[in-house]
Amino acid sequence: MDICLITIDNNLNKSLQPKSAIGMLWLQTHFDDDHWEALSTSTVIISEENSKLLIEDASNAGLNIKCFSDISMLDLFQKNN
Repeated sequence: MDICLITIDNNLNKSLQPKSAIGMLWLQTHFDDDHWEALSTSTVIISEENSKLLIEDASNAGLNIKCFSDISMLDLFQKNN
């Protein structure tokens, strides 16, 4: 796996995490220099729409992309106390 996208909220925003040197190099060619530190520490959050574009572009470049959800079913429903 070169890049991992993890859904982190109900709006389907994704945490962007490079998982290989190739994934990190590819991301560096697609993001400005001032984002590289955030990329290397996996603190970049992107929207669902942008993640779809990134997946398509990275897959076309031959990278292995995986998507996961960090949301449990309990997070999808409001809690009533």
